[in-house]
Order: sequence, then structure tokens, then C-alpha cells
Amino acid sequence: MTLRQILAATVFAFCALPAAAQNFQLSHNAAAGNPKDAASLKFAELVAEKSGGRLKVDVGGAAQFGDDAETITNMRLGTIAFSANSQGTTSAVVPEMALLGLPFLFQSLDQAEAVMDGPVGDRLEAAAEAQGLVVLGWWNNGIRQVSNSKGPITTPADLAGMKIRTPPDPITIDIFTALGASPTPMAFSELYIALQQGVVDGQENPLINIHSSKLHEVQPYISLTNHKYEATPFLASKMIMDTLSPEDQQIIRDAAHEAGELNRQMVADQTESLRDELEAFGTRFNEVDPAPFVEATQPVYDKWREQYPDLVDEIVAAAQAAGQ
Repeated sequence: MTLRQILAATVFAFCALPAAAQNFQLSHNAAAGNPKDAASLKFAELVAEKSGGRLKVDVGGAAQFGDDAETITNMRLGTIAFSANSQGTTSAVVPEMALLGLPFLFQSLDQAEAVMDGPVGDRLEAAAEAQGLVVLGWWNNGIRQVSNSKGPITTPADLAGMKIRTPPDPITIDIFTALGASPTPMAFSELYIALQQGVVDGQENPLINIHSSKLHEVQPYISLTNHKYEATPFLASKMIMDTLSPEDQQIIRDAAHEAGELNRQMVADQTESLRDELEAFGTRFNEVDPAPFVEATQPVYDKWREQYPDLVDEIVAAAQAAGQ
């Protein structure tokens, strides 16, 4: 065989080799079994399936790859590819996203989803991309309730001086300040121990998070305040997405959409079923008349309208239209 034939055979053999798999990391802060975790694992499965194994996603739940804030930083640096992140933490770099959490804006998950799937969502996605983050989907976290170790919350006065853990989300902090509580931001991964040790008196989260992270073990009272909605923005690093072919980008977007459908369905189902399970454990629930809470938190709207007058009005109008 001539040298030319040997070189040609070598090139052919090299080209015939399967492309090396690309490996990515996906970070989230939820416990195993939470809808955020289940949908993240589904996303990884779908990406591998749709790419024929060329693209692989390693899911790091319960903040294994860092908490939400660290993950946002690493995504913008291009060292982590994906995150089922939190609305509050993402709003530190995309402040417009905080507006989805305006107090008592949404009364149902369907209403919130309709707003995020429309022009408001498009506008927030553009704001995120300008900060190096691609919104692959608006997953659900749910509508939030207050739990605590002291007693039922029936009026804003019951929150006076109470230390309530909040995410590092400016609107949530504003809400609980307006209600007379002492909001205490901290990472979700630190919350169980903080509640157990009495560092804070209570916290606010959807029932799915309270249950999956076993917060009910150290929080005997849950008041159904329904005070705000929280999305789970499913994010990609723009820096990493820009390196992928259009075909692979579409695989990722399709997988995120399908996994998002699982997330939304699980959140809806568990929102309906978990109260019975938590009551069987011994958790004491109480209903709340929203009127005094709505009145007490109106200054939150006034504050945020000063900064984003058009967007606040657009979101409020979209929520009202979706709620009809």
C-alpha cells in the first residue's frame, strides 16, 4: 500500500468514528422527587434520546453544583450549561423577572402559565438573554403559603416581628416588610436547619417544596395565604448555547418543552393532593381572608411601578385577562 493510500485510509477511519459525546451540567436546589427534580431528570433523558447519545446532561440536584446564585454566575461564565433556577434568584441579574411575584397577582397556576406563555414571557426572555441567560421554558414552582412554628397566621398582625425566611428576592422581601414581618433572606439549602434551630420562625413556599424538603417536620402550622406565585425559569447559558449547532439547540429546546409539561402537571397534581398528606402527618392548616393582606401589600405595587411603570401595568393587565 502506498503512503497516499495509507493516509487516505487513516483519514477515512478517523472520519468514520462516532463524534465524542458532549457533556453538560444541570443544577437545581430541590430535593429528590420534587417536580423540579423530576423534570430536570426527564430533560436529561430526552436530550440523550433525541441526540442519539451525543449530548449528555448530568443533573446535580439539592445544590450539588452550587446554590442558585452560584449557578447563575457560572452559567453567565459558561461553566454550567443549564439550571432549573428560581424566579427570585434570577431576578438579581434580570430584575424584571421579579415582577411575576407581585403580591396576589395570580389566583391559579393556569392564569400564571397563560401570562408567561404570552407577550410578557417574551419580554422577560429578551431581558434574560441580554444578561447571558436563555429561558428555555417557564416551569412552575407554585403559589406560595406561609408556614411557621408559632401559630396560625390569620391577619397581617400575626406576622408582626416574626422572622420569616425568604429567598433573595426583592419583591418577596417587600411583601413581608409590608406585612410587618422581619424577612430574612437565605439560601434554600440552609432552610431546614435554620427552622430546626429556630434561627427563623417561619418561611414561605409552595406545598410541593414544603413537602419534598420535609419542612413540615419542623413547621407545625401552614397558613394558606396564597400571597404570591413563583416560576421556575429553566435556563441555559447563552455562551454555551451559542456554541451548539442549530440542530442541537432545537433538540435542547424540544426537550425543555416536554420536560416542562411534566413539571407543570406534577405541580398541579401535587398542589391538589398534598394538603391531605400533610394533615395526616399532623400539620395544622388554616384558611386566610386575603382582603387585609391585599390592602397591606398595595405599597409594593406603588414601589415597583416607579421603576417599571409600563411592565407592571402590562403584567397586571395580562393577569386580569387570563383570570377572566
